[in-house]
Amino acid sequence: MSKPITINPKLDFALERFIDAPRHLVWEALTKPEHLKEWYMPKPWGRISNCEMDVRPGGIFRIDIAVGEGQEFPNLGCFLEVIPMERLIWTSMLFPGYRPAVFDDIPITAIVTMETVGAGTRYVFTALHRDEADFEKNKATGWQQGTEIAVDQFVAHVKSMK
Repeated sequence: MSKPITINPKLDFALERFIDAPRHLVWEALTKPEHLKEWYMPKPWGRISNCEMDVRPGGIFRIDIAVGEGQEFPNLGCFLEVIPMERLIWTSMLFPGYRPAVFDDIPITAIVTMETVGAGTRYVFTALHRDEADFEKNKATGWQQGTEIAVDQFVAHVKSMK
């Protein structure tokens, strides 16, 4: 098992939820494009127009977001670590195949962990930022609020899969 990540509140953002659903449904909602499209983007803000996932280290993680009258914003990243139903790590700092990314957005590395608690699942999402300035910029854009809404949508979607 990988070493736990030490959270630095000046650089990192973490959300924890208990989901009243078995871990295999949480994993499925997290790793299947047809499910991710249902919860990833806060519904009042837009939608996912395209999602491609090759859930393996080095695999593609692409989410295109459509807002307003259809203006699209592509988001491309790479999976770094995949431990089914336990841990998933991806980053926007690398393109698929670990190719260095070129982007005009604020990069993050996202870590999701899950563990069984009773009949449910403890889910933790953590976003690592390069520095305090990136984290502050991300918060100012509404990214943190959007992530909180998306995680709430994620929990509701997983429960609907039961």
